[in-house]
Amino acid sequence: MIRKKVLVTGGAGFVGSHLCERLLNDGHEVVCLDNYFTGQKRNIVHLLDNPYFELIRHDVTMPFFIEVDEIYNLACPASPVHYQYNAIKTIKTSVMGAINMLGLAKRIRAKILQASTSEVYGDPLVHPQVETYWGHVNPIGERACYDEGKRAAETLFVNYHKQNNVRIKIIRIFNTYGPRMHPNDGRVVSNFIVQALQGQDITIYGDGSQTRSFQYVDDLVEGMIRMMASGEEFTGPVNIGNPGEFTILQLAEMVIRLTNSKSKIIHMPLPSDDPMQRQPNIELAKKELGWSPKIPLEEGLVKTIGYFDSII
Repeated sequence: MIRKKVLVTGGAGFVGSHLCERLLNDGHEVVCLDNYFTGQKRNIVHLLDNPYFELIRHDVTMPFFIEVDEIYNLACPASPVHYQYNAIKTIKTSVMGAINMLGLAKRIRAKILQASTSEVYGDPLVHPQVETYWGHVNPIGERACYDEGKRAAETLFVNYHKQNNVRIKIIRIFNTYGPRMHPNDGRVVSNFIVQALQGQDITIYGDGSQTRSFQYVDDLVEGMIRMMASGEEFTGPVNIGNPGEFTILQLAEMVIRLTNSKSKIIHMPLPSDDPMQRQPNIELAKKELGWSPKIPLEEGLVKTIGYFDSII
């Protein structure tokens, strides 16, 4: 095996920390870049003793210089609570971060993967979502700083590839959960688990009939590794998500059962631009990467509940 030197931006985040760990386990050298806006040092503290792991505090909106073989660009707050907290910072992270990392990849001839999102589809009119669907996004809505930032980043990646022959990979990540999620990130899985473990009412927005597809973080990391290793001609975008579709009400009931909680379910008004359906079509990932998710929701929730139980 050839030991590669790999840069992971947003490497102290929820997904980034799992990716760093997997790359180290696969025998690579990892440079983790994070400004700790939403990433946390405790996510990667167990990696600091590894001689092949390096941690650098840096913001991707500023240029960065290094020699590496591959770049995974994950830096960006990814939950509504965090990305709406500073909307300008969010869109700058997506757009300027992409420009800086693509510029770096171009100079050092590194292969670069963009962690895009299912949010590029907005509140979709096509179900399940296929990669050829252009999306249904409100460019001035509450979520636009994230949705449009990620859409612009995809545009930048494609044009750096066409104009400068930068070797790019684009994945679109659907709802992902697992250990090291931020307890206050406002995402539905972490919200429900924290509320259930603390015996609080479980808050459902709307009637709970809206659907989501939940993928365990290990499945996502496997998809990312396979995408980076795929042939040069396949640039994506490719959906990486679990097509198993659940209503929010089903998720809440499962969390209550698995935590043995006495929590009651209460209903609140729906926030604006909240998509009613989210489900990936993963036929392209199956065909090009031989990838499909392996971990069912209940098994993943048990591991995630164990993690939150240990930190709460």
